[in-house]
This record gives sequence, C-alpha cells and structure tokens, in this order.
Amino acid sequence: MSVIIKPIITEKITKEGELFNRFGFIVDKKANKIQIKEAVEAAYGISVVNVNTMIYRADRSVKYTKSGLISGKTNAYKKAIVQVEEGETIDFYNNI
Repeated sequence: MSVIIKPIITEKITKEGELFNRFGFIVDKKANKIQIKEAVEAAYGISVVNVNTMIYRADRSVKYTKSGLISGKTNAYKKAIVQVEEGETIDFYNNI
C-alpha cells in the first residue's frame, strides 16, 4: 500500500511552504498520521515535525439539460499538511 498518492501544488500550499515549511499531499484514506510521517521521511529524506489531516467528502451535483438530468460526483480524498524541520525543504520540481 502506497501511503502518498501525489503532492499538492497550489498557490496556497506553495506560500505555506515558503513561510512555514508546510507541504501538502493527497494520501490514502486509511493512512494515519504516523504512517504519513514515516512515508514522507522515507520518500524525501527529511524530518517531519507535525502532520495535520483532512478528509474531503465527495460532492454530488445534478444538472438539468435538454436531454434530461445528468448527475455526477467528485472523488473523496484525504489531504495531509506536513510541517518539516526549520531549514529543510522539499523540491517537487527536481524530477521534471
């Protein structure tokens, strides 16, 4: 089971990374904070200070069109905000 699914690269998370050394990841829904901490430390070779997690629910929507009702939903996911030690950083762009 892979704990880290992908990093989150948004404007808000990038600013948090520059100011407070916090980085965001989309993680497996069943992973706990200890597993997330160990996975980030193993993947990036840094030491993690704090982990905050959030679970986002699936949003459902219904659209009324000429051909009738169209229903859809977005995926549910778990987001982790990881704070690393002072002076350390994660470079997501080095593999491009």
